[in-house]
Amino acid sequence: MQRRKLVAGNWKLNGALASNRSLLEALRGSAYAGADCAVLVPFPYLAQAGEILKGSRVAWGAQDVSEHDAGAFTGEVSAPMLAEFGCRYVAVGHSERRALFAEDDATVARKMAAAMKGGVTPILCVGETLAEREAGQTAAVVERQLKAVVDGPGTALFAQAVVAYEPVWAIGTGKTATPDQAQEVHGQIRALLNRWGVEAAVVPLLYGGSVKASNAASLFAMPDVDGGLVGGASLVATEFLDIWRAAAEAGTR
Repeated sequence: MQRRKLVAGNWKLNGALASNRSLLEALRGSAYAGADCAVLVPFPYLAQAGEILKGSRVAWGAQDVSEHDAGAFTGEVSAPMLAEFGCRYVAVGHSERRALFAEDDATVARKMAAAMKGGVTPILCVGETLAEREAGQTAAVVERQLKAVVDGPGTALFAQAVVAYEPVWAIGTGKTATPDQAQEVHGQIRALLNRWGVEAAVVPLLYGGSVKASNAASLFAMPDVDGGLVGGASLVATEFLDIWRAAAEAGTR
């Protein structure tokens, strides 16, 4: 089973109308057929992203979603709302949401289900802290985070989802898991999904954590690394385009 490579740029809490336009227009004018590309932008910029990227090879999405479809939940944004703005993807369970906003595994699983129900592809983020890695708990932490989906909404969600392995110690730190370290965890994730009855061969597994143009090719060359969830480098057009190109080249091999 040949999975398509995907690179998704997570802008986090960054952006302004003028600088967004320059970045999005640079992306719109490019195309690397061997891999898919998306940008996950702050909620206020979804309309702008949709306007500029419409008809291009670049999809757009959001960085979070409510577990609720509607109701008295001030400040929340639902999956049906995202779908109306043409969002194809939404990140759920990013480590910053887990750590800074106290999202637990069960909440993340419900958000994943809500995204899927609303017609938006969830990118489920999992990963361990530095302390957990040094204690040899990486596999257990990732299994716990994935198992919340299995025990909650169910394994069927994985059939149309994306999973992103993001070691917390490598996010925004400049540190990156080596290609072998990334492959080891990605292989464990695919083995877990298979064990739970998921057709793991069709589930794209992205690596996130200080992905740059300089390391993208070596990461994407790993057999179970299907692309990247890119942070800071996605805010620089030339850097992000180089990462997209690396994914496309890996996808055609």
